[in-house]
Amino acid sequence: MSPVPQSILRALSLSPDPSKSSLSGLGSGFSTTGRITAHVPSGAGEEDEDEEEERQFFVKTSPDGKDMFRGEYASLNAIADSVSGFCPRALAWGSLLEEKKKGFFLVTEFLDLGGGGGGGRGSQKSTLAQSLGKLHTTPAPPPPDGDKPMFGFPVATFCGDSRQPNNFRESWADFYANERLLMILAESERRNGPDRHLRDLVEQTSSVVVPRLLGDGHLGYDKNGVGQGIIPVVVHGDLWSGNASRGRIVGKSSKEETGVSDVVYDPCACYAHNEYELGIMHMFGGFGRSFFDEYHKIVPKTEPVEEYDDRVKLYELYHHLNHHAIFGGGYRSGAVSIMTSLINKYGKA
Repeated sequence: MSPVPQSILRALSLSPDPSKSSLSGLGSGFSTTGRITAHVPSGAGEEDEDEEEERQFFVKTSPDGKDMFRGEYASLNAIADSVSGFCPRALAWGSLLEEKKKGFFLVTEFLDLGGGGGGGRGSQKSTLAQSLGKLHTTPAPPPPDGDKPMFGFPVATFCGDSRQPNNFRESWADFYANERLLMILAESERRNGPDRHLRDLVEQTSSVVVPRLLGDGHLGYDKNGVGQGIIPVVVHGDLWSGNASRGRIVGKSSKEETGVSDVVYDPCACYAHNEYELGIMHMFGGFGRSFFDEYHKIVPKTEPVEEYDDRVKLYELYHHLNHHAIFGGGYRSGAVSIMTSLINKYGKA
């Protein structure tokens, strides 16, 4: 156990008395995690003004995590605002200021993975497919200075340690080509050096395949030209099986605790086409046929349905390129295979 940094106590409006709170589990490294246990007034009434209850919070710290924590803070709350109880709500982020250990922090509601007990608010929670379906059928809000939903996000986010600028764009094809594929190509070249063959494939995919599969007037319309296009929704952004589990969210008071349910965490959200989420879900597996059957009852496959599998492959491509940027090595071959297949099929269409 160790004292909770004063910056975090102030951000959470907790007592500065060291006997009222403690921090456990925080180690060393780029990004470290821990649990804050605090004793706060129960708020039961004037006659119980001395009564206290224990609350728990989850905290991350990093010596250089300002933009990362800002992005995760916004991502968690974008998901929680759309589907209550689907992820922990972010409570505060900021600088450790006067602390001897310089850096930044993020504090969220505490997520007790695995849970324990089935009581509490929402003890009969929906499945992962149902919650994700609700998230993906809730229109995204307009950007801060706009009046209609657009593709992007108000802040940069990080998929792994790759920075995603998320500049707002009206066209989904434009966003995916520029804010994902070409962006991560540049990041890969910055880390791994120039790769002429990979660049040629990514540029051809971005300029030919993306407009063909995701273009305005095509995506969201059937073969007869009937449809309404696509509407931006909040996506988690990094929803592989390691970022989803069952657990219990411990809220700001005992009345706000959830029952054990399917939950997600560690998002890098944006306002996107819902199927963008499915790329990484297919890449690493862990979500079986029954999950997708249930999900697509809520969120039908986008028209043209016959191109669904190829769109998911196109969305999976970003994560192959991102993993290549971060780790190098074998992920390049997966990216090349996807692009070669899609270019052969759609490059002359």
